[in-house]
Amino acid sequence: MKRVSLAPTLMLAPLLALAMPLSVQAHDVSSGPVVAAGNTLLTLSAEGRSTRTPDLAVFSAGVESSARNAADALAANSARMNKVIAALKAAGIAERDIQTSNLNLSPVYAPQVPQPDGSYENIRPKIVGYQVSNTVTVRQRNLAEFGRVIDTLVSVGANQVNGPGFEMDNPDAALDEARTDAMKKARARADLYARASGLKVVRILSISESGGYMPQPQVMYAKAAMADMAAPTPVAPGEVSMNAQVSVLFELAP
Repeated sequence: MKRVSLAPTLMLAPLLALAMPLSVQAHDVSSGPVVAAGNTLLTLSAEGRSTRTPDLAVFSAGVESSARNAADALAANSARMNKVIAALKAAGIAERDIQTSNLNLSPVYAPQVPQPDGSYENIRPKIVGYQVSNTVTVRQRNLAEFGRVIDTLVSVGANQVNGPGFEMDNPDAALDEARTDAMKKARARADLYARASGLKVVRILSISESGGYMPQPQVMYAKAAMADMAAPTPVAPGEVSMNAQVSVLFELAP
């Protein structure tokens, strides 16, 4: 009787497995959602929205000064800016809500006169003075006093006021409301597509959020507005809108 040995074959099996390409070994691993045979995938995007009355106004206020030399320009600007910051604190603005956002010192050049041939080549700019601007960003929490605060700032020397941007100090609840609204819209739309196709929604496979935002109405104030008017500067906060966008993957079945 002829004896046949199976040992070499058994030893080669693990070696062949090691030599097999990874793509072949992992052919049964799925990287996406697994759905039942005959079912359909539906991807929908929806946006939810909620509105609130703002409770915070963010604006900038500052002083722009100029002088023949840099030291005088900076000194004049600092004196007026200290009054602006003091006025903000006196109006009840907390120190944490006042932040320097810009401080700039730059030369002022005389207008260049062209050479007789009309060119500007080889003409060195001449410095005739210096300009300093100092700006703080302010978070105003008492919106009822916002107009009076602006008038007070101008009266003590502020000649640059910009804003405000109206916001919610804590927008979490409003954003959650917008997210809920977005999901309700996505599900209602999925049901609509399913009915129109003779199918039904089986389950949600994935949800992703693409971000929320708060559009803010902007009110721009002219530089050096009059501060001695009878009534305070009128400001209408209106309302702000919180938006949330979601993308949802549904599985549909017959």
